[in-house]
Amino acid sequence: MVRLLAPLVAAVFFAAPAMAERPNILWIVFEDISLNIGAYGDSYASTPVLDRLAEQSVLYARAFSNAGVCAPARSTLITGMYPPAIGTHHMRSNGIPPPEVRGFTELLRESGYYTSNHVKTDYNWKQPASTWDAISADWRKDGWRQRDGKPFFCVVNITDTHSSQIYHPWSGWPQRHEALPESQRHKPEGAAVPPYYPATGEVRGAYARYADNISYADRLVGEVLEQLEEDGLSASTIVFFYSDHGAGMPRSKSFLFESSTHVPLLVRFPEEFARWAPTEPGGQTDRIVSFVDFAPTVLSLAGVGAPSRFHGTAFLGPHARPPRSHVFGYRDRLDERYEFIRSVRGGRFKYIRNYLPHLPWFHGQTRLYPSTHPVTVALHEGAVRGLLDEPAALHMARRKPREQLFDLRADPHEINNLAEDAAYRAELERLRAAHRQWVLEHRDLGFLPESEMWLRYEGAAAKAFADDPSLYPLERILETADWVGLGKEFAGRQVQRLADTDATVRFWAAVGLRAGGAATQSSREALARALDDPSEAVRTVAAEALCHAGNCGEPLRILAKQLDHGDEWVRLRAVNALHRLGDRTDRLRDRLEAFHRPFASLSPREFFRKAGYPHWVLRAFLGTGR
Repeated sequence: MVRLLAPLVAAVFFAAPAMAERPNILWIVFEDISLNIGAYGDSYASTPVLDRLAEQSVLYARAFSNAGVCAPARSTLITGMYPPAIGTHHMRSNGIPPPEVRGFTELLRESGYYTSNHVKTDYNWKQPASTWDAISADWRKDGWRQRDGKPFFCVVNITDTHSSQIYHPWSGWPQRHEALPESQRHKPEGAAVPPYYPATGEVRGAYARYADNISYADRLVGEVLEQLEEDGLSASTIVFFYSDHGAGMPRSKSFLFESSTHVPLLVRFPEEFARWAPTEPGGQTDRIVSFVDFAPTVLSLAGVGAPSRFHGTAFLGPHARPPRSHVFGYRDRLDERYEFIRSVRGGRFKYIRNYLPHLPWFHGQTRLYPSTHPVTVALHEGAVRGLLDEPAALHMARRKPREQLFDLRADPHEINNLAEDAAYRAELERLRAAHRQWVLEHRDLGFLPESEMWLRYEGAAAKAFADDPSLYPLERILETADWVGLGKEFAGRQVQRLADTDATVRFWAAVGLRAGGAATQSSREALARALDDPSEAVRTVAAEALCHAGNCGEPLRILAKQLDHGDEWVRLRAVNALHRLGDRTDRLRDRLEAFHRPFASLSPREFFRKAGYPHWVLRAFLGTGR
């Protein structure tokens, strides 16, 4: 592989090995694509290599990432565990999981495998050196030699399909477009635009770039497979192809819709290991699989039993278990924006729980990094000018529904919310109960404010709560969070909970009063008292709620003071609150500009490298950058 792997490999070629007792396992991973390859019925895409691979493989029709963005999704893959259960759920964080959590590749290494990872180790926690034999390397690199009898597990990440390659000025799309033959260059007018986007020229152009990047990456898959063949390893290697999550488009990437999490998955079995394939080559299976199942599945194929701590189960190999019935999804902080969404997908219905319904999907929540994405721009311009039809306008609303329920068979684009439809009450309650059970079973850390995780537990909240469950009274926390967005009739209960002994309960009581507009005198009085709360997160939410209710004096002083706090997550929550307060913060303009000044003149590329997330918010808020 000239472009992808040549700088990393030695000029060494291996004789064809004898059939191994254990397979080599190769993951070929794209970034940010949905089912937009020919094998999944996309007539716009030009993917001849992947289409041929599908003819040799088992195609999984229902494979899912558990998160709609890369690092939490990859954290799930490497640990075989749900990130909200181990503290690695926030995007671009450095979580501290419990000490027993290890990358599954360590177990492979201990069993005699050589493990390598080409390019990406984006796992939201600092893995020990024992995770891999080699990083930024393929199966040829350094210590592995087939003659030593060591099988390999290798991950090859192909990054050309990343969402940034659609819109960032430093993307390589123009070069990829020119490198493609004319027949594989996608014309914007041929793009099929989903109904939740305006079908403008800019949006069609973004889809053409997206498809071009996929076609270019398709050629790189061919190079990887050719290299495997040249090395005489095809007959002993099980090949997986998948994407780390869905399409790199707004409303898709980072959320929990089907376009966010439904991914392609092809698995090719050589004849020696065909006994583990669920169908003949070229066949399809409807078995539901999710990323949390990938680690135990690889271990199973390698003949290694999965540890009991894993949350997923193997779907292939000698340790395969019965199919799962549900896939669980999570969305937490992504870069500079806080969010908290969970989902449960069954066979036909999908349930989404928005725990911050008072926050919009986009308005005031647009992230700086993809703010120049042509689809993002088209959505915002269409909303401002009143040009969006209903499916697109839904996701530019100022608030979200608390609950969403979709019939995926009748409504594959997830536009018609059935949560309030009495005819679907049984489905709503069934999936709502499955969600609640999952939250309690896995002790979901998403309810814990990120600053609390670091200030009180030095990032190791999962271990602290395991050692002393009383530190995280999750049932009481969950009940308080469930009141958010239910209306002012719950304000009295929220006022009571604002005096609770647990800081996280108090936080969710404050969030509830903020979502309800602090509509009563007693709620405003309780929030005023909460300005002295020992928890920084509670003070931030109380200050924002009071200012929204018309009392901005002391609240703005508190939020301004938090800009100087030593914890980045305290600062980040404060600047997000200030951004949402808009022109109510005019009196702080000089203070905000002084805080942001060291980074204001940086170019976009330097800014993304050097400035902390609070400044990402301020760059948009103060108008110092696009």
